[in-house]
Amino acid sequence: MNVRRVLLGLWAVALMLALAGLGHLPLRDWDEGIVARVALETSQAAWPDTLLSTFWGSTYLNKPPGLHWLIAGVIQLWRSLSGEATALPPEWVIRLAPALVSSLLVPLIGAIQLRLRPGQPLAAVASASIALTLMPLVRHGRLAMLDGAQLTAMALLWLGLLMAAPRPRTALAGGLIAGVGGSALLLLKAPVVIPVLATGLLLRWLDRDLDRRAWWRLALGLGLGLSLGLAWHGWHGLQRGPEALLMWGGQGLLRFTSTVEEHYGSPLEPLLEVLEGGWPWLPLWPIGLGLAWRERKQPAGRWSLGLSLAATLTVLPMKTQLPWYSLLLWPPFCLICGPALARLLEAPRPRGLLGRLPWFWVALGTLLLLASLLISPPLRWLPLPAGLGLVGGGINLTRPGLARRRLGLGLLLLGWSTSLLLFVLSPFWNWELNESWSVLPAAELARNAGATGTTAELQVFMPGKEGRRPSLRWYAQQKLFDLPAKPGEPWPKRFKLVMRAGDKAGRLEPGNPGRLRLQDASCDLEARGDDSWQRWICAAGAEEPAAQIP
Repeated sequence: MNVRRVLLGLWAVALMLALAGLGHLPLRDWDEGIVARVALETSQAAWPDTLLSTFWGSTYLNKPPGLHWLIAGVIQLWRSLSGEATALPPEWVIRLAPALVSSLLVPLIGAIQLRLRPGQPLAAVASASIALTLMPLVRHGRLAMLDGAQLTAMALLWLGLLMAAPRPRTALAGGLIAGVGGSALLLLKAPVVIPVLATGLLLRWLDRDLDRRAWWRLALGLGLGLSLGLAWHGWHGLQRGPEALLMWGGQGLLRFTSTVEEHYGSPLEPLLEVLEGGWPWLPLWPIGLGLAWRERKQPAGRWSLGLSLAATLTVLPMKTQLPWYSLLLWPPFCLICGPALARLLEAPRPRGLLGRLPWFWVALGTLLLLASLLISPPLRWLPLPAGLGLVGGGINLTRPGLARRRLGLGLLLLGWSTSLLLFVLSPFWNWELNESWSVLPAAELARNAGATGTTAELQVFMPGKEGRRPSLRWYAQQKLFDLPAKPGEPWPKRFKLVMRAGDKAGRLEPGNPGRLRLQDASCDLEARGDDSWQRWICAAGAEEPAAQIP
């Protein structure tokens, strides 16, 4: 088996899953809207201002600009090729760079496993296959978020450390690759580099195969690779002073000690994410942990267990929990489960729990086939290929011949990947958009608020905190403001208001549905949009109409 060709083939499938239907759905809140706006402003800035991120013209201190630079480069390329000098970049342009970078995790996981188990190519293929078919990795890798690219940078760092060998050039090259991965982390989510690098160096030291000279060469390469990320943070500190520490403290280490933005959580949250997103490979996890424990004195078992423990100790203690934080658990999950899956393809056929696992997949596939008959038509086709793959693959995996079992794994992967492809082509893959109202009708009204010419400078307000959604501001192409909520707060003299019909922010004038009374302002209806959205033109304290309705 040519492992490298197989890994390249799996990467090609990963690219297909990453790019298919990438622009079919609007950007989601919160991160995509923020990342897109920061990248757009970066693409419009002149050198060296491109090195310092801004968000609606204000200093942006949330995250380093590594991924934003890549997206900004894609925006500039799209503008030059399309001739669209001022148009808002489409969604696929914003998501393209994160999707491409995230897809690299699949071959990198295989390469790491191949380094840990050089005599077990099937384990490398199995680990990469698991990384390819995990829904959380497929889904989050397609979003304009930093988390998918972060996993790729982590894997590159670990692979570089494993590539370091006693030979002088190999130790230096391995350290350089690991340092490049570390710089990528410094330019994505800076605090993550501390546990990732520390864990990798500790595990590499426990391997006991590098002499002092090799360690010095490894350190030299590591320092060279890290210099890019460290240089940016040093320069950032000189430019912005103590504020630059926010992305290390307030947006990093603070999440371990306090709740940020009311995102409460407990260790149960990431564990539930794993239990929900680990299918169909979840039953391999305890089996793989048992295999790794038996091999704990060897690099393969020690690295798999060590990386799993480090990821667990990083994610579970966080006081702030968000669903994508659990993504840190998936690369070790793939390394743990890969060897167990490979055992199903080797002779002799395994017995015990692992030997009976294919029948569990047959049962799971049967349930998915039944579900495809019972659920509504828009979703009916999604589980069908996965069910067929699990049934056909599971049956073949129980056969004694190696060729039949490898065919079984191929059928399982084909069926599951096809369902994932149908999933990312559907309107359901970014399901948070279905849990809140669409920003597009409101954004269109806000974007066209100055179309009359005479009121182009008026600010646009929305009731409550609805106007704070980053994706709404992105599509409106302007900042939207909250209405004054407390008595005594000053009201603007003239402004535009975007709200839904029937919103309790004000009351309609009796007998005049085109006239709205607010606390300290009066408004006249100016335009209507989809989903009952309306735009009003208002004047503070006005008793007469704010403007003539066109």
